[in-house]
Amino acid sequence: MKNRFMNLIVGLLLSGLLTAHAQNQVKDSSAQPAAKQTEAAPLPKIDPAKEADIRRLLDVTGVKAAVAQTMNSMAENIKPVFRRSFPPGEYREKLIDLFFEKFKTKVNVDEIVDLSVPIYDKYFTQEEIRNMIKFYETPLGQKTIRVLPQLMEEMRKKGEVLGAQMGKDSMTEVLAEHPDLAEALENAGKAKQP
Repeated sequence: MKNRFMNLIVGLLLSGLLTAHAQNQVKDSSAQPAAKQTEAAPLPKIDPAKEADIRRLLDVTGVKAAVAQTMNSMAENIKPVFRRSFPPGEYREKLIDLFFEKFKTKVNVDEIVDLSVPIYDKYFTQEEIRNMIKFYETPLGQKTIRVLPQLMEEMRKKGEVLGAQMGKDSMTEVLAEHPDLAEALENAGKAKQP
């Protein structure tokens, strides 16, 4: 799917927004809405032609459509963090679901695009932006947009397996090299059991 290319970028952005919002909610449930707490920082001035090119690039790569798709998957990924943040109880699931319903009403796709523009401006020249537009409009560029999310997911899964094995091997070696720690770990495990 064309929109999947931007999932990584949009996901990181939304993750930051959701995490920051969630932390504010957990820290102070009586806080005013985020829009009233702080005034929006003015966006830096960007050459209008370059800004138009950046917005064209974001359009070509499907960032607006990816926001909605990513919102749902981000919410599902962040819900376990919320569950761990609130004490258990019948209220918890309803509170979390209502939070995400409310949060989705506050997401403005245009704001997310607006936040992205100065970041692209910071890291890419106008010529680079135009070259990316040309690339992503080609068949190979379109394939990249379609395939990159699956490629990244496969790499992530392979990395998890490799990381888990490396972690297991490291712990096994540390415990073999330090029998006193192995014994302390075993005793701690026994003490925790009923």
